[in-house]
Amino acid sequence: MTTTKLDRKAPFKADHVGSFLRPERLKQARAQKTNGEISAQQLRTIEDEEITKLVEKQKKTGLKSITDGEFRRSWWHFDFLESLVGVEGFESDTGLKFDGIETKARAIRVTGKVDFNEDHPFLDHFRFLQGEVGDDHVAKQSIPSPNMLLVRAGIDNEVYGDIEELLGDLTTAYKKAIQAFYDAGCRYIQLDDTSWASFLSEEGEQSIRAKGYEPAELQKLCKRAINESIADRPDDLLVTMHICRGNYRSHYFSSGSYDKASETIFGGLHVDGLFLEFDDGRSGGFEPLKFVNRDDLHVVLGLVTSKFAELENKDLVKERIAEAAGYLSYDNLCLSPQCGFASTEEGNDLTEDQQWDKIRHIVEISEEVWQ
Repeated sequence: MTTTKLDRKAPFKADHVGSFLRPERLKQARAQKTNGEISAQQLRTIEDEEITKLVEKQKKTGLKSITDGEFRRSWWHFDFLESLVGVEGFESDTGLKFDGIETKARAIRVTGKVDFNEDHPFLDHFRFLQGEVGDDHVAKQSIPSPNMLLVRAGIDNEVYGDIEELLGDLTTAYKKAIQAFYDAGCRYIQLDDTSWASFLSEEGEQSIRAKGYEPAELQKLCKRAINESIADRPDDLLVTMHICRGNYRSHYFSSGSYDKASETIFGGLHVDGLFLEFDDGRSGGFEPLKFVNRDDLHVVLGLVTSKFAELENKDLVKERIAEAAGYLSYDNLCLSPQCGFASTEEGNDLTEDQQWDKIRHIVEISEEVWQ
């Protein structure tokens, strides 16, 4: 029996964002494929085997939502977006700068009318995951938010004369994608989104204006992109969104509390849950939660960092959950890492054992808080 939004159990009290550190065997196989030493099918076999192991590890730690760890991706966003109709990836001149380090050079651009079709590789990826997860847990699919194309991609002006035209095709493509995942058996989708971080600081707002937009107007467009993309989702499909400030090799991209976009994020988005970063002072306090205006919105507190190995003090985490509960009911709160452990294939600076220690820590705390 499927779980409806009325009796849902996800997002779970102990949940996670989705990506996990790539095993060394998988890293070697990907390098061998790039060098022409193994075939695509040989790589796929190794991916399958490592994902099967990962599924069992997630179950053993007590997680209820299970992902494929994004093991088939190089990036958390480009791999999905490049496989949309009308979008292509390319090697850019520079990468993104993260607090003193820089990513590999990569970007995307819109070269034709944007659409989604049934040969998108992520559908097969999900079907494999679903088969491994079984009926006793929930297979969770993470994909980049439509805002990652709307705001971050280069756009050919001859293809789209204005952003409104692109918005229409983009949200239609996402509606098709969401329905396709649903038809494949998915009941839990997470949209990953770094665009909101630009609204949370003066530096971010300056970068928005440099692109020719006013922050308030772009915020409205980003809200529409989310709400229109998920408007026709089936009643028993849960859609959450992860708002991220950057996560690359244990470095961050931006800072800022949720205040500047709090009314939109907490009162204007039609998602079922929000995964939010609260692992350090860069994210501000819990006061913006006062703008939550629905009793069915769940907020997943990212109080445990995925960037470093040291385990957070349990009592301090519980105190922070209690503080958040001053603005939103315990029933509507959950716990997770602030982000994934490997938003790109390089991964954060901790070991696999330390990664699983973090997950077990979250599960134990959640059991003690929401027993």
